[in-house]
Amino acid sequence: MNVRKHLHVTCAIIEHDGHVLAAQRSAEMSLPLKWEFPGGKIDPGESPEECLRRELMEEMAIAVNVGKKLPASTHQYPKFAVTLHPFLCSIESGEIVLHEHAAITWLPPEELHTLDWAEADLPIIEAYLEAYGAIAR
Repeated sequence: MNVRKHLHVTCAIIEHDGHVLAAQRSAEMSLPLKWEFPGGKIDPGESPEECLRRELMEEMAIAVNVGKKLPASTHQYPKFAVTLHPFLCSIESGEIVLHEHAAITWLPPEELHTLDWAEADLPIIEAYLEAYGAIAR
């Protein structure tokens, strides 16, 4: 029996001045050069909010305010499953320094779909756009 690994991962939808942050995975990461919302795997005994604060400090050297939780979304990749736990966030302090990602960009919500996203992030984008009326008019 083939039991796939199932990861629980937080992701931050970081908003600033009407734009949303997207981060491009580095060439060395799994799903190389795909775009994603930054975040990471939840450690045992860690709350999703604690995980997000830790991961964003490690990956981007920023402290964030973790706000509203959006519905979790599970995606089956060929070798593993991932459940994303998205939160609306804002930067509390720090300037973004990329420790793991290849690039970042700030986009208006209606332009998020123009990037080549990791498949697991696509339902998160849709839920975000639906919940916040940011559908392109």
